[in-house]
Amino acid sequence: MKREAVFSKSQRPLGPRSLAPAANPDSVAVESPAAHNGETPARPVRFFQKRWRWDFIAVFLLGALISLLGVGFGQFFWPARAPLTQKDIDAAVLHTLQTKELPSASAKAAASVQGAVVLVQAYGLDPKNKDAEKETGVGTGVVIKDDGTILTNFHVISGAFKLKVTFFDGSQAQAQVVAVQPEKDLAVLKPQKIPDDLEPAILGSSQQLLPGDGVVAVGFPFGIGPSVSSGVVSGLNRQFRSQDGSQPLSGLIQFDAAANPGNSGGPLINMSGEVVGIVTAILNPTSARTFIGIGFATTIESAGAAVGLPPF
Repeated sequence: MKREAVFSKSQRPLGPRSLAPAANPDSVAVESPAAHNGETPARPVRFFQKRWRWDFIAVFLLGALISLLGVGFGQFFWPARAPLTQKDIDAAVLHTLQTKELPSASAKAAASVQGAVVLVQAYGLDPKNKDAEKETGVGTGVVIKDDGTILTNFHVISGAFKLKVTFFDGSQAQAQVVAVQPEKDLAVLKPQKIPDDLEPAILGSSQQLLPGDGVVAVGFPFGIGPSVSSGVVSGLNRQFRSQDGSQPLSGLIQFDAAANPGNSGGPLINMSGEVVGIVTAILNPTSARTFIGIGFATTIESAGAAVGLPPF
C-alpha cells in the first residue's frame, strides 16, 4: 500500500488569507471558528506588544522611585550646607591671622627686588705696586632692564679703571660705564654677561609718595649683604650738598631707613616692591660717615632720565 507523504513539497494554491502580510511576526493570532464558515475573521490580539508596554511603564516607575529614594537618603546623610556669609569669611581670615605667621610688608617688598640688586666693586691701580689692583670703592646697583643695564651712583665708580659686579646668584662679571650724569650722581653700567634668569626690578613713581609712607632700602653697606633696612619717607623735594660742597643735589627723597657707605646706588622701594629712588647720600655732621637717621635718594624719575627711560 502506497504511503502518503507527511510534508508535501508541492506548492499549495494561495488562498485569500495568504495574500495579506503578517502584521507582526511576534504576535500570535487567534483564529475564530467562524472563519471556516465563511465569516470575517476576528482581528488578531497582539499579546506580546501589550505585555511589552506594561513592562516598560513598570521599569520607568521603578527607576523614578529609586531616584527619589536616592535623593532622600542623600539629603538625610549629606544635608545641604548653609550659604557662605561675610561673617564666615571674616572669621576665617581672623583665624588665619591668629594662627599663621605671615611675612611683613617690608619682607615682601624686599623679596620682589632682591634678585635685581648687585654689588658693585671699583678697582684702581695700587700706588705702591702699579702691576696690582686695589679696591677703591664699593657700592650697590640695581638692574633696570632685561639686558642687564645697571643703575648706580657716579661717586661709586668715579676714577675706577675696572668694575666688577656680583649678581644675586653669586656670579660675577666685569662691567663698562655707558653713561654718567655727575650732576645727579648717577651712572649706568653694562655687564659683559648676565645670569640666564636675571629679572630687572619694577620701576614705580615717586609722585605718589607722602611723608610717612613706608620704604625699604636694599644694598651692601660696608660690602655686607644684600642687606635690608626699612623706614618711612621723612620728606620730599630735599636738597643736599656734600661736605666738600662740590656736589649739590636737589629734588631728593629724605628717608630714615638705615643706610651706610656701600648702600650708595641701591634701590629705595615702596611697599609694593617698586623702585622709587636711588640711594645717593647720608647726612652726618661728623667725620664718622655712619647713619644717624637721615638719608637721601634721587627720585626714579631723575634716574630714568639718565638712562633714557620715558617719563613716568
